Amino acid sequence: MFQAIRERLNQGHRTMAFPDGPAPALPDRFRGLPILDQSKCPGGCSECVSACPTDAISQTADALQVDLGRCLFCTDCMEACPEGAVGFSNSYPLATSRREDLIFSGRELELAKALNAKTLKLFGRSLKLRQVSAGGCNGCESDVNVLNTVVFDLGRFGIKFVASPRHADGLLITGPITKNMRLALEKTYAAVATPKIVIAVGACAISGGPFAGLPDQSGGVEGILPIDLYVPGCPPHPMTILDGLLRLLDRLGSHGAASSPK
Repeated sequence: MFQAIRERLNQGHRTMAFPDGPAPALPDRFRGLPILDQSKCPGGCSECVSACPTDAISQTADALQVDLGRCLFCTDCMEACPEGAVGFSNSYPLATSRREDLIFSGRELELAKALNAKTLKLFGRSLKLRQVSAGGCNGCESDVNVLNTVVFDLGRFGIKFVASPRHADGLLITGPITKNMRLALEKTYAAVATPKIVIAVGACAISGGPFAGLPDQSGGVEGILPIDLYVPGCPPHPMTILDGLLRLLDRLGSHGAASSPK
């Protein structure tokens, strides 16, 4: 016991300063919000469009567009572009309230808005979520689990995961919704008392990801359940998930710092 106490004292306070302080530095290999330099793609060669494994990139008459809900944040498009018009930044805020806001053309991303006042009054200080892995590969699930570690300490925001949907205020869903999981998901949603919220985490849950179009999955939550928060990525970084949750609960100030519980 004394050895454990000594080790804990040596480690000190390990919870990150965010949101009271700056966000932790993300590694160089992190790929966040895409960078689209339209000036380098005047002719529209479409090499990046052909290279994308999930058809996330499209070329319109005016500009390139990336569907962040389908994007795997791989580098196939970047490597295929002969002019260097496509890249990735280290910007982690990516979550949106509407599916159409995930269509990105290089302009400022319309990030997630807070819940309506009535729902926010219920869930703003205490939000209990039931996590449902509907055929996921365990990538998104792992990054969701990371939020419960001492580094992120999700519980300090009043957000906790519960074992039963009957104890939950909403669902956090990962995976492309396989045929074998669709009924289970629908029953889990029905077991949550109203009002309730739904959060789709990862490309699979939003659009089917790399499995889109295959007959044994549903192409994500869209069309099955109403979605209140879309968190893109494959998988999304824990900071991206946390940022989306805090925006949903109106816990981020105008400068990106989270506010105190209301």
